[in-house]
Amino acid sequence: MRNTIPLPRLSRRFLPLLRKTCLLVAGCWLAGFVWFVHDARQPPAPTMHADGIVALTGGTGRVEASLHLLASNPDARLLISGVDLQTSVRAVLPASIPPDMAARITLGYQARSTIGNATETAAWVADHHINSLIIVTAGYHMRRAMLELGRTLPDVTLTPYPVMPPAMDHPWRVSTLRLMGMEYMKWLGALAGMKHNPSLQV
Repeated sequence: MRNTIPLPRLSRRFLPLLRKTCLLVAGCWLAGFVWFVHDARQPPAPTMHADGIVALTGGTGRVEASLHLLASNPDARLLISGVDLQTSVRAVLPASIPPDMAARITLGYQARSTIGNATETAAWVADHHINSLIIVTAGYHMRRAMLELGRTLPDVTLTPYPVMPPAMDHPWRVSTLRLMGMEYMKWLGALAGMKHNPSLQV
């Protein structure tokens, strides 16, 4: 006859509580993730005005959207943050940009992460005495970008301008869910004050 070792009375009481806690945490994570996906697909406000605009590179449509905003804000300046060192000005900006508009654009080559974007933007804001800023990045990146920029620019009014990348046309594809899951975890990490590996940031 096989001998069994009975679980201590404390363990028998603890295991159901542990299972309930795990289910509660998983349910909260899933509910938060569904909200995060929904939030990432929200369109920007129709009209925006600010002293400055910053486009965080790393995805489709961000630079184009920032140029459109710059054309609508004739007194504003634009920072394109996180430009690759090997990328030329012609590769970033279309040749059709008017000279007076091009004079208001700064290409930032220092940032390699979202935290780097915030640091680069803060220095640019201080140089140009900017009090209000429109943030242009992908919708799934916006929450983390606003968080990091808010930490470095507490006295500047920040307005989000989310861009809808092609991946968000099919939000429930496996590849999109994987991307969203990574961004969701990075945002949670940023909320907790964790610093991510720059090579993993968007």
